[in-house]
Amino acid sequence: MSNPDRIAKVIQNVSRQEVAPDPEESLFDSGYLDSFALTDMVTELEKEFGVSIPDSDLSPRRFETVAKIEAYLESLGK
Repeated sequence: MSNPDRIAKVIQNVSRQEVAPDPEESLFDSGYLDSFALTDMVTELEKEFGVSIPDSDLSPRRFETVAKIEAYLESLGK
């Protein structure tokens, strides 16, 4: 499973949505995430990808789309 697919699956699980988000779709504007779900999603991303995401990186803009999340995880080396 590719990283974007794994990211989308995490988002689906956290948001309880049946349909995966489009890679460039705003997860906040489309209702997949809100500020409360962001921390849940980050926790699940940490588990899925074996990374540690510092609190200082918890910006909604950084996690706005699947593509931005993928780029961020790549910057962490995953």
